[in-house]
Amino acid sequence: MTANNAQHLEVSAEDRLRADFYNFLGLLLSAPPDQMLLNQMAGLSGDETDLGQAIQAMARVAKVTKPPAAEREFNTLFIGLGRGELLPYASFYLTGFLNEKPLAQLRNDMAARGITRAQNVFEPEDNIASLMEMMAGMIVGRFGAPASLDEQKAFWNKHIGPWAAHFYSDLEAAENSILYASVGTAGRVFMEIEREAFRMTAA
Repeated sequence: MTANNAQHLEVSAEDRLRADFYNFLGLLLSAPPDQMLLNQMAGLSGDETDLGQAIQAMARVAKVTKPPAAEREFNTLFIGLGRGELLPYASFYLTGFLNEKPLAQLRNDMAARGITRAQNVFEPEDNIASLMEMMAGMIVGRFGAPASLDEQKAFWNKHIGPWAAHFYSDLEAAENSILYASVGTAGRVFMEIEREAFRMTAA
């Protein structure tokens, strides 16, 4: 994603951590991890929370995963012959078809926020990796001023909340998921945390 009029305003440490985790998920879901990213994953440590435990599990799997195996897994899950095991698009999860109304709605909201698709990206914008990246960018102000909590909530409830946890659950349970099963767990738990946090935010 690229931005117009990016500004750098004060963003809380907690929000930076949220944005970092959205970015991290986006990175893992946009392409197979290379050795550097696997090393970063392997170096993660978590606490006793559900998310901390999920991060620790991800680190354990990353330690024993080599880039060729990660690439094979990624391709089987998301690309495949004709199609992968999973179709990580909002339109598919919400309507059963690709390039449907959820994508059109997202494009309208992206245009309103000055978010444009990067020129080297050909995937429909409603794929999970792009949505994670957009959310991160909104939090830290990559697309202009940082989005208010209400703006974040509105975007999340419309484009991410209705399907992302379901996708991450499917990723956990996918037949060919090993490294990505742990990514699915971390993503699902993180979506649950975000849902609860937004639920507690006054409308």
